[in-house]
Amino acid sequence: MADPIPPNPEERVDETSKDRQLEPFRQDNDGQYLTTNQGVRIHDDNNQLTAGDRGPTLMEDFIFREKMTHFDHESIPERVVHARGSGAHGYFEPYASMKAYTKAKFLSDPTVRTPVFCRFSTVVGSRGSADTVRDVRGFATKFYTEEGVFDLVGNNIPIFFIQDANKFPDLVHAIKPMPDNEMPQASAAHDTFWDFASLMPELAHMIMWILSDRAIPRSFRMMEGFGVNTFRLVNEAGEGRFIKWHWRPKLGSHSLVWDEAQKLAGKDPDWLRRDLWEAIETGQYPEFELLVQMIDEKDEFKFDFDVLDASKIWPEADVPLVPVGKMVLNRNPDNFFAETEQVAFHPGHVVPGIDVTNDPLLQGRLFSYLDTQLNRFHSANFHELPINRSIAPVHNNQGAGFMRTTIGKGKVNYFPNSLGGGCPMQAPENMGAYVHYMEKVDGHKVRARSESFKDHFTQAAMFWRSLSDPERDRLVEAAHFELGKVESKEVRHRMVHEIFNKIDHDLAVRAAKGIGIDPPTRKSNPEVKRLAPEVSIDLHSKSSESIATRRVAVLAADGYDHAVLEPVVAALERAGAKPKIVSKFRGKIRSSEGQHVEVDKSHVTTGSIMYDAVFVVGGRGCVDRLKEEGESLHFINEAFKHGKAIGAVGEGIELLEASSIRGLAFARPGGGVIGTMGVVTAPAGHSLDEFLAAFERAIAAHRHWERAPLKEAVPG
Repeated sequence: MADPIPPNPEERVDETSKDRQLEPFRQDNDGQYLTTNQGVRIHDDNNQLTAGDRGPTLMEDFIFREKMTHFDHESIPERVVHARGSGAHGYFEPYASMKAYTKAKFLSDPTVRTPVFCRFSTVVGSRGSADTVRDVRGFATKFYTEEGVFDLVGNNIPIFFIQDANKFPDLVHAIKPMPDNEMPQASAAHDTFWDFASLMPELAHMIMWILSDRAIPRSFRMMEGFGVNTFRLVNEAGEGRFIKWHWRPKLGSHSLVWDEAQKLAGKDPDWLRRDLWEAIETGQYPEFELLVQMIDEKDEFKFDFDVLDASKIWPEADVPLVPVGKMVLNRNPDNFFAETEQVAFHPGHVVPGIDVTNDPLLQGRLFSYLDTQLNRFHSANFHELPINRSIAPVHNNQGAGFMRTTIGKGKVNYFPNSLGGGCPMQAPENMGAYVHYMEKVDGHKVRARSESFKDHFTQAAMFWRSLSDPERDRLVEAAHFELGKVESKEVRHRMVHEIFNKIDHDLAVRAAKGIGIDPPTRKSNPEVKRLAPEVSIDLHSKSSESIATRRVAVLAADGYDHAVLEPVVAALERAGAKPKIVSKFRGKIRSSEGQHVEVDKSHVTTGSIMYDAVFVVGGRGCVDRLKEEGESLHFINEAFKHGKAIGAVGEGIELLEASSIRGLAFARPGGGVIGTMGVVTAPAGHSLDEFLAAFERAIAAHRHWERAPLKEAVPG
């Protein structure tokens, strides 16, 4: 056998070979000017080319189109943003006719139910990220109307980071995982995002919303939705009104606390998805009320904000909400991919009576969303997929391309034609044709932003003043977490001194304390207007009186008091709550009188973070066992620390006394019901009706932030 041929030293492979191979393709942008992909230097990378500084975007803006097209095609095949979603079918019905404001038929007949598909999502993370990350949530609804598809594409926050869509690729690049190491996933807690935010004052208002409780909703069913952009309603007379869309959940608006959100990401990363799915499967259908804010065109310039600025809210005291109708989600998808994943939204999918405006963020979205769908599906025929297909007949001459499923008949595919009898023909306006709102446009071709868009701090300051004290505390804690992970001291300093201090001096001082930055000595922006607090911002003002769908953990073990457990569970179920028996192991546990009950969850598979309230049943043997179980004591401590309602009867009170809860009075034998800071107790033998009434009120409050001075001593 011949000797093997020795390897050529010039061809030898080692751990640096691939690195050397890639070296010619690496580049560093330090000190370079921005250019197009063709090397043309860019003068203004912040604004689209518009007809006047408040006019529509011009199609000739090849710099914007190249930038956005490149961005839209960067991710295959999942969505660039809103990749992780959950959806449901349902219907919408108006309360009364809106004919005075719009000719949209689905808003004009209260007897007609319009089918809908609603998709909720996180924004930043990939499809494999957790549900409970701190993030904006998408809230997109597809209305299958008799006049065609209408997509209400929104978020759970009423404003947006940027004012002009030209900055959207930069925003998403900054907030996505860092390009060198692809970390962190589904989080803004890193240098690149905060570097961008600290250099873009227009983000100031949105930053306040992101650091607030709004960014970690308790449930999709307990989350508001907003259209974000400014649209128009147009009636039969051709009269237009500027509008903002709002969704309000029937169950009230509620959020997680950050400690819960982080733990749920590990315990059940599908927490929000599962919650929505299970509610629909058990018949507890989520309901949302649709409302609009409307501004007459003659009042367009009478406010201290620009109605076209997507980084501003319209204060409800100035522009009240008008109820329109309600949406009920009553059916889960049959196939996640075919429906939830393949549904394709676009803010340009509108019907007669609904039109767009010159909102520069919306103008860019009208291009970006369609281009994104073309990239995702590799086809212009995504509208033919069942989940996207219009229930109104579709007739046009666009009959080819990948995934074409309609089999067109006839000899012509052009207009005008005579061989096909002129069909499909143009429709007159009185036959339901879409006619764009007539608006005079006059202006020079410019890359500029209207002066009316340049107040970036007044509404951010209003947001801070609108929060309750506990909400402010949590916003500061969120700033400590997010900016505490930023390595660049320069970026941290800039956020505190150039952004937070221009919003509110106290905010800046408190934020600086937790991130290693010297606090500012005086406010740096005394010119900020002091607007009245906005009631709609404070989540405490949105509590529900109902405990419907609230999850209640019932801690129990062998030796429990069946005469207490059975009526309490029954009463909670009658009120619409979802009580679950939680014990050390699955299986059955036995009462002191010999009855049995099935355990729903074991400690290893659940935790207080998965419940809205906790009830401790009495029974000597039961409570003696619970006091010896670290999981049960931790359950109580953690629930107390997170502000949740806690109830106990008879011997169950002893578990609370054995926990780390201090400073509260509990019920004593011979006494009555005591409820303090959401902790409700009753002695053995006392009226369960009185206890349940107090306990249900405590659950309905959702959280009891008045515990703040006591919770610091409680491990959790």
